[in-house]
Amino acid sequence: MKKNVLIIGAGGVAQVTAHKVAQWADEFGAIHIASRTRSKADAIIETLRDKGLDVEVTSHTLDAMDSQAVADLIRQIDAGICINVGSAFINMTVLQGCIDTGCAYIDTAIHEDPDKICETPPWYANYEWKRREDVEKAGMTAILGAGFDPGVVNAYARLAEDEYFDRIDSIDIVDINAGSHGRYFATNFDPEINFREFTGTVYAWQGGEWTENRMFEVGREWDLPVVGKQTAYLSGHDEVHSLAQRYKDADVRFWMGFGEHYINVFTVLKSLGLLSEQPVTTAEGDEVVPLKVVKAVLPDPASLAPGYTGKTCIGDLVKGSRDGKPGEVFIYNVSDHEDAFAEVGSQGISYTAGVPPVAAAVLIARGEWDVKRMVNVEDLPARPFLELLGQMGLPTRIIDSTGDHPL
Repeated sequence: MKKNVLIIGAGGVAQVTAHKVAQWADEFGAIHIASRTRSKADAIIETLRDKGLDVEVTSHTLDAMDSQAVADLIRQIDAGICINVGSAFINMTVLQGCIDTGCAYIDTAIHEDPDKICETPPWYANYEWKRREDVEKAGMTAILGAGFDPGVVNAYARLAEDEYFDRIDSIDIVDINAGSHGRYFATNFDPEINFREFTGTVYAWQGGEWTENRMFEVGREWDLPVVGKQTAYLSGHDEVHSLAQRYKDADVRFWMGFGEHYINVFTVLKSLGLLSEQPVTTAEGDEVVPLKVVKAVLPDPASLAPGYTGKTCIGDLVKGSRDGKPGEVFIYNVSDHEDAFAEVGSQGISYTAGVPPVAAAVLIARGEWDVKRMVNVEDLPARPFLELLGQMGLPTRIIDSTGDHPL
């Protein structure tokens, strides 16, 4: 029997996820989408109609911070797979609702506590990994961090392990958005989550230990396919926390591209205290959280899609050896913002994040990834995932000793 799917979230990424689930509806049973604001879920369903996807999708109102409400909805619709593409603040309650019902769980980022920024690594051990035994006892599958980064880049590391090296010495994940949205300043996904990534300590796994830097302290120029020479900075990111556990003898780093304008605006906001997650009291006696105020005045990331031009390039440069012979491989994807908008009405960043959890859901539905335990993407066979992503619109390319070629 095909599994019913519940999508939780109604932002830009959720829109992509809904479109891909609808496009691959033959793999699933009934399709449902839930949001705190039901009208947002309904708006996504309308975009499916606009693209000619004649698939029945039911919307629901859900407070995803309430694990009992999550469990109740899962039981009500008999969901077999839950794709959590809401805020990272809801991960643990949605996960608990899935544990309580035995529903397979997929998310795209590490859980975050609204009152904490940049926790002690490995961050996953503070939250999700504490539920490993509960997941196994429930006999359900939980796949963590199944977006692009984290997610696809984790699979790239696993592919390098499986097909190129018997020893991995370093994994450098590079994320470049060479696109332009035409706004004075905006973030490509939830501003609150975006800024929280860059206001704390930058953790990397180097020399067998966690190293610490400040944001924008370490940068280098990368010469990448299609997007050319780009400056990227050592940044803290989700996938480093899990990859460092699997590849303990390798250096694991994450690099993200930033332009000077972004850095200047970010620096001013941070220096003024406007990126703080801690509440302050105004002269009028109102208590506000500066970061939430900044989020409220910035453009909704979903609104950036029309007119967004340019491409992204995200990949892993993996160095290692096989039979004592050193080598390196760059495994990557290039996506186009205009192509993403034409297909699903979203910009390229949302597209790269929203497609992979659907591929993971298809593999669970088929049984290939239905492992009945909690895993990160690098714990699973990479090739089936990457090949399926190629069919879904995120093809993988590889630069190795033979040149630049598709997977």
